[in-house]
Amino acid sequence: MKYFWTLFWTFILIQMVVYVGSSMMGVEFDFNTGLIITLPVALLLYIIPAIIPNDPVEKH
Repeated sequence: MKYFWTLFWTFILIQMVVYVGSSMMGVEFDFNTGLIITLPVALLLYIIPAIIPNDPVEKH
């Protein structure tokens, strides 16, 4: 379920970024651009927590 919600919120937030960016540049909003950008960003969000260690840090 956490993967679904991550994908859902990534999709919503990327669409908002594409909408605002296209408005600021004065070009037409393209839904497919946001959809294409959503997939790599979601994959990064799935991979990054797997790479980061979860072990406690020793105090020196």
